[in-house]
Amino acid sequence: MGNGRPASALLSRAAGVLVLVVVVVAVAAADHDDAGGGAKNGSSAAPRCDLFQGRWAVDESYPLYDSSRCPFVPDVFDCRRNGRPDAAYLKLRWFPSSCRLPRWVIAAVARVHTRTQHLITLYDTHFCRFDGVELLRRWRGKTVLFVGDSLSMNQWASLACMLHAAVSDTARVSFTSGEPVSSVRFLDYGVSVVIYYSRFLVDVVDEPGLGRVLMLDSMRDAAAWLGADVLVFNTWHWWTYKGASQVWDYVQDGNNTYRDMDRLTAFSKGLSTWARWVDANIDASRTKVFYQGISPSHYTSSSNDDEDGEVAAADGGCYHQTRPLQESTSTDGGGGALLPEQVVVRGVVGSMTTVAVSLLDVTGMSELRIDAHPSVYGGPGREGMDCTHWCIAGLPDAWNHVMYAMLLAQRT
Repeated sequence: MGNGRPASALLSRAAGVLVLVVVVVAVAAADHDDAGGGAKNGSSAAPRCDLFQGRWAVDESYPLYDSSRCPFVPDVFDCRRNGRPDAAYLKLRWFPSSCRLPRWVIAAVARVHTRTQHLITLYDTHFCRFDGVELLRRWRGKTVLFVGDSLSMNQWASLACMLHAAVSDTARVSFTSGEPVSSVRFLDYGVSVVIYYSRFLVDVVDEPGLGRVLMLDSMRDAAAWLGADVLVFNTWHWWTYKGASQVWDYVQDGNNTYRDMDRLTAFSKGLSTWARWVDANIDASRTKVFYQGISPSHYTSSSNDDEDGEVAAADGGCYHQTRPLQESTSTDGGGGALLPEQVVVRGVVGSMTTVAVSLLDVTGMSELRIDAHPSVYGGPGREGMDCTHWCIAGLPDAWNHVMYAMLLAQRT
């Protein structure tokens, strides 16, 4: 058995690949209390709004819902119920640079290849709160499917709660919880919001005489994901685990089986398998596909990660954090150097040939929110520090608000 090759060559190639980016061309707002105005100094040019560059600011009308009234929140994400005493983290709203997240948008979309920018011209814009009823009406009869690990579950629970808060108390809503599938169905609209739990997207298979094998070119469960109208994929969190928290014994790449492999190389190979599957199996005229970008952790030490993504309280960088690291992403729009795993995601998504996958590039906006993790408030029976997942209500609501804007711009 051999070892996988390092990913340096892959990173070098991928770094030059531009990913699908949603950039809104909008009229600049004089301030965040103004819905917008004409261009200044007689110029007809409008500044670009990058939905993933911006700032966090207090909005006293937040949060968008009361987590205590949402029956879909997993215990580990319900920080307030688990005793978190501060509430300032609930009041922060995401404001993209030069514009606002829209309630609804009438847009002309210039669809281009994923290697170039995805430009949206706003002809009419109303900037206000997330409108869950409107989204349910637009999604009538449709299924929104999240496929991924517990960070996908974070986003799924957030969206389900946002929609649940929007409907009346008499609305018919059903909830089924299982493994690997859980579902919230809004019966009056025929809308299903579903999570399919998959750590790697590719398979882990029990092989007799060998053990658990991470198969980088196999997706036996993927047929279950067909038929959804919106697909939101995610993986990365589990690729780095080693030792007792590692959930596989060997990794298989084609006809070769290894005891271990450079994790970034393995991640790239597995994600490339997913990309080929999407290109070959998804009808882009019917299904919108998103990839949830890399969600950052805030540990001061990652060496003690256990299988739940926790470390001892003394090593938890998010412990007792009640404010963001800073208010804004970088003013130059760069957000600093990309993480290696971000480079892999951008390279793989950018290389797709058939389906335009929209990247929810949440890393930069989320890196600021060291205050938004469960920390020690992960619920009864959970020891240690969780600086990986996110409290609900909280940061994932902003991810969904951005996705909402992107969907509306795509006329979904």
